[in-house]
Amino acid sequence: MKPFIFIAASVLLAATPARSQALVDPSKVAPEFREAAEKRRAEQIRQRECALKADLEKVLPRDRTAFLNHCLETMAAKQ
Repeated sequence: MKPFIFIAASVLLAATPARSQALVDPSKVAPEFREAAEKRRAEQIRQRECALKADLEKVLPRDRTAFLNHCLETMAAKQ
């Protein structure tokens, strides 16, 4: 039983934590895809801003999706 616990503990410690998706860098994309990369980066920035607002307002996890959708809709309406 001890070897099993040791192996399980080793696997858990060796596992890397999940990272969020990195922002797209349009300068590192082929020229024909640069416009799409710029749009994707702008969308990622809007999503991060709304997620930060949700964190600051301490939105409950069950209400977070609705809050983020509403935030993104209002940001899109402003543009």
